[in-house]
Amino acid sequence: MSFLRTSYRTFQRHAHENPVIFYSCVLGVVGPLLAIGVPPLRKSFGWQPAERLPTTYPLPNRPRVPIQGYEDEQ
Repeated sequence: MSFLRTSYRTFQRHAHENPVIFYSCVLGVVGPLLAIGVPPLRKSFGWQPAERLPTTYPLPNRPRVPIQGYEDEQ
């Protein structure tokens, strides 16, 4: 039990004296844990990825007809 008590005191002292370094280390540890833990959690809540955006314009499945009646007057 003394190991946990001294560890807690050490973390508390570092958080007070060197907050930038301490919280950088905390974020460095929490980041990979979140990267592993969040996707299964999102899936369990029913999250579905968004439908992929189209990369081309769909062309109609018919022959092209030239447009008539919009010619310039001469």
